Amino acid sequence: MIEFDGVSKFYGEILGVNRVSLAIGPGITSLVGPNGAGKTTLMNLMTGLLQPTRGSIRVLGTSPSDPEALFRKVGYCPLFDSFPRGFTGREFIESYLALYGDTRAKLREMVETALDRVGLTEAAGRKVDGYSKGMRQRIRLALAIAHQPEVLVLDEPLNGLDPLARAEVIRLFRKLADDGMYLILSSHILHEVDILSDRVVVLNNGYVLADGDVAGVRQEMKQHPAQIVIRCDQAAKLAARLFGEPHVVEVKLHDDRGGLLVKSSDPDGFYIAMNRIVLEGGIQFDSIAPADDDLNAVYQYLIG
Repeated sequence: MIEFDGVSKFYGEILGVNRVSLAIGPGITSLVGPNGAGKTTLMNLMTGLLQPTRGSIRVLGTSPSDPEALFRKVGYCPLFDSFPRGFTGREFIESYLALYGDTRAKLREMVETALDRVGLTEAAGRKVDGYSKGMRQRIRLALAIAHQPEVLVLDEPLNGLDPLARAEVIRLFRKLADDGMYLILSSHILHEVDILSDRVVVLNNGYVLADGDVAGVRQEMKQHPAQIVIRCDQAAKLAARLFGEPHVVEVKLHDDRGGLLVKSSDPDGFYIAMNRIVLEGGIQFDSIAPADDDLNAVYQYLIG
C-alpha cells in the first residue's frame, strides 16, 4: 500500500496538507479539489520532492526519503515540464534511463516500449522543442513509465491532449491499472475522472473531505437526499402517489408535465416503491435515472 499516517506539510505558516491519513491500493486513485486544495503537495510528498512537517509516508514499504529505492518504484509526471535544449524525444528518455543501470540493449528496449505505449515512436527522432503541447505531455508520460515502475503519479496528465490522444491515454491508464499498477492522478475534468477512477480523494484547503468510490461517497452524504429524474405519461398522478411514501421529501413536476424530479432520503426504499408502482400498471414509464450520483454532484455538495 501507499500509506500516509497523520501527514502534515506547512510552508512556513501556510498550510499545504493537514493530518492526512490514507492507504492507497492498486488501481486508479484520483485526487480532486480546487486550486490550492493540496493535490500537488500530496503528490510531491509521495515522490520525495517534499518532506512532511509531521507524520510518515511509506510507498510500497519504501520511504520517500530514500530516493534511490523510491526511483525504481515510482514514476512521476508533473504538471509543468522542462526539457534539455536540443534533445530529441528519444534522447530525452535515454538520458533519464542512463540512471537505471542496465545493459545498453535492455535500456534501448525500455525506451522504445515507452515511446510506443504513448504513440510517439514516429516523432521520437524530432527535437522536443518542436513538439506541440500534447506531444510534450505524452513524452513526459513516456519518461514516467520508461523504467517500468509499480507506482505512477500524474499531475493533470490529460492537460493539452486532443480528444483522440485523451482516449488513447485513458485506455493506457486503464490497462496499467488492470495489470496491477498503482496510479495516482489529479484532474479538473470531473466527468473523465468519474469514468476513469476506481477511487477518489476529495481535498479542500489541505484536508481530506471524502475518500472512496464515488457511489460509496455519495451514499454517505445523508444530508443531501438522492435526486431521481423520471419521465412518464402521467407525471401528476405519479407525483401524488409518491407523496405517500415516507422516504420522499420533495417532488417537482417538469415544466412540460412529462416527468418529475424526486428527492428521496432512502434511495433503496424509493426504488423498491417504484418497482411496486410499475407492477401496478396504469402509468407508462420512459426512463428512471439518478440525477446526482456522479463525481460532479459529489464535488459540488462537498465544495460548492
